Amino acid sequence: MAEAQSKKTFPEDVVRLIFSNISSICQFHGLFFLPELKQRMAEWDSKPRIGDIIQKLAPFLKMYAEYVRNFDNAMQLICLWMEKCPRFQEIIEDIQRREVSANLSLRHHMLEPVQRVPRYELLMKEYLKKLPPQSQDRPDTEKALELIFSAAKHSNAAIAEMERLRRLWEVYKRLGVEEDFVDPSNELIKEGAIQKISLRRSSSTTERYLFLFNNMLLYCVPKVLQVGSEYQVRMKMDVSGMKVKELKDAEFPHAFLISGKQRSLELQARSSEEVDSWIQACEDAIEQNKKRNESFREAVQGTESKLEELGWRAPQWIRDNLVTMCMRCKEPFHVITRRRHHCRACGYVVCAKCSDYKAVLQYDQKRLNRVCMECFTFLNGELISHDQDERKRGILEKESAEVSKRSLVCSFLHLLDKSGKAGLRSWCVIPQDDPLVLYMFAAPQDVKAHTSIPLLGYEVKDVQAADPRHLFQLAQSSQLYTFQAESQERKQRWLSILSLVVSGDGSIAGDDDDSLDEID
Repeated sequence: MAEAQSKKTFPEDVVRLIFSNISSICQFHGLFFLPELKQRMAEWDSKPRIGDIIQKLAPFLKMYAEYVRNFDNAMQLICLWMEKCPRFQEIIEDIQRREVSANLSLRHHMLEPVQRVPRYELLMKEYLKKLPPQSQDRPDTEKALELIFSAAKHSNAAIAEMERLRRLWEVYKRLGVEEDFVDPSNELIKEGAIQKISLRRSSSTTERYLFLFNNMLLYCVPKVLQVGSEYQVRMKMDVSGMKVKELKDAEFPHAFLISGKQRSLELQARSSEEVDSWIQACEDAIEQNKKRNESFREAVQGTESKLEELGWRAPQWIRDNLVTMCMRCKEPFHVITRRRHHCRACGYVVCAKCSDYKAVLQYDQKRLNRVCMECFTFLNGELISHDQDERKRGILEKESAEVSKRSLVCSFLHLLDKSGKAGLRSWCVIPQDDPLVLYMFAAPQDVKAHTSIPLLGYEVKDVQAADPRHLFQLAQSSQLYTFQAESQERKQRWLSILSLVVSGDGSIAGDDDDSLDEID
C-alpha cells in the first residue's frame, strides 16, 4: 500500500481487493482476542477457564467469511499484477525473501486465515473433551463451540459459494462466455450427453448435450472444431413453464419428453436409471423455480409498488443522493463510467446495464419506458428468481434501509479526521440483531456498508469542550474515532445506546418492542 500511495506504480484499489478485510481481522485479534487470552493466561491459577472469553468474542469470527469469499479473486489478482507490473512482482518477491516469511510464498500465508476458524473449532472440541464433567468452564465452552460452529458455517458457505462460481465459470467457458445467458446467480444442477430423437428420420437419433440450470435448460450441439468453446447452444428453454415426463416407446427405450413454452424435445438416455435422474433433476428445478417465484410475489406485494400496481401507478422515485451504488447489481456509481438511471416502474436507482430494457407502462398512456430487468421480466409475464437474497452475506453486506428499520439507533454522522475537521458524512446504524457492530453506509438506501466498527471494548466519551459541534468519541488503545452528530438530541441518543453496547449488555439485543420504545 505504501508503494501504491507514494509512487503510484499500481492502483491502491488493487491492494484493497487483494487483502479484502484482513486489516479488520488483524485489528480484532490484536486489540481484543489476543490481549484477553494473554490476560487470562496470566490469571490462570485463580481463573482456570477460557470459554467465557471465546463465547464473548466468537461472533466476530464471522468477519472471516468475507475474506474467504474474496480469496480466489485475490489469488487471480496477484498472478495478473505480477505479470503486468515488474515493480509489483519485485515487492512480492522481496516480502517472500524476508525471514518473517519463513521461505513460504505470499499465497501460502494468505491461505492461513481461510483455515483459521475451522482450526478454532477443532481446538475447542479437544478442549471440551479434556474438561471434567463438573468444570465451571463447561457451560461457557459448549456455548462458545456453538458460536464458533456458526462462524465456521459462514466460512464454509463462502467456500462453497466460491466453488460454485468456479464450476459455473468453467461451464461458461465450455459454452462461450459471450452468450447472453452468462449470469453469476445461476446454479448448475445437472449436465450430460443425451440422444435427440429425430422427428423426421425414423429410428434415428443425434448426439446432443444438456446443461440444466436453476432457471433454464440449454440444448447444445458438440462442436467439431472446438475453438473457443466445446458446445454451441441451439436452444434455451426457461424452467418456468417447463414440463417433463417419461415416454413409453418400444422403438426408443429410455425415452423422455421435456416441453417448454416454445418447443418440446424428445430425448433418449442410455438407461432407465439415467432417465430417472434427468426427470428428477428437472422436477426439482421446476419446483424450486415455483417456490422462488412465489417468494418474489410475496416480497413485491409487501412493498409500496405492489404487483397489482406495478406499471399501473407512477412509482415513488428513490432520490439520487440516497444511493451510491446500483440497487440491483450493487456496483458503485461513477459520474462517467456508471451513471444513475431510474426504473420507471419501481423507482429504483440503477445503472445502465441493469436498466437496459423497455416495457409498456399503463400509467404513462401505454408508452414504452426504461425499466430494470426485474420489472421487465414481471411486466412481460416472467418472474425471475432472487437468489441474491439467499446467499450468505459478508460482514459489510447489509442493506441500509433494511437494517435501519430494525436498528437500535441510526442517523447521519460526520467522522472527523485527525485534525478535527469534519470529514466523511455517513449513514450510521447499530442493528438490533447485531448490536456489537456499528455499520457506516455512504447513503441511507445503499445495499452495502463501506465500514464496520466492532464496538466491544471501546470507551464512549462525551466531548464537553467549548466546541459546539455535538461531538462524541469511541476510544480503544491507540484507536480513536471522533463523530459529529447533527444535533444535541441525536448526540445524547448515540451516547446512551453506545454506552450500553460497549459494556457488553446483551439485553438490548433481545429487547421487545416496549423496551425499544423506551430506548427511543
